[in-house]
Amino acid sequence: QVELVESGGGLVQAGGSLRLTCAASGRRFSSYAMGWFRQAPGKEREVVAGISWKGDRVDYADSVKGRFTISRDSAKNTGYLQMNSLKPEDTALYLCAKSTTYSGTRLRAAYDFWGQGTQVTVSS
Repeated sequence: QVELVESGGGLVQAGGSLRLTCAASGRRFSSYAMGWFRQAPGKEREVVAGISWKGDRVDYADSVKGRFTISRDSAKNTGYLQMNSLKPEDTALYLCAKSTTYSGTRLRAAYDFWGQGTQVTVSS
């Protein structure tokens, strides 16, 4: 069993930065890829970024490429999402998830454990 808890969300002005943290319980988390997703009201949940279990492969949605950075610290069983140059369209509930794969994937169906999310609101 893996439990994921996100933190670090909040209200920020456009152009600002936030760092999200995903704290995991359970040793299995560090053995698999993880991802960050977001869901805005009335919209589908979409992938934001993913990272392999070793941390050597990363993938970003085109909408956040060059602004967001995903990372992980396996020793701390924790994942991170550094978000810079935030835009109002980044406003959403951000969730982290554990993948069933080692290298990572954009497919939601390939993630078996999810956190409850942390709200990010970017004002214009």
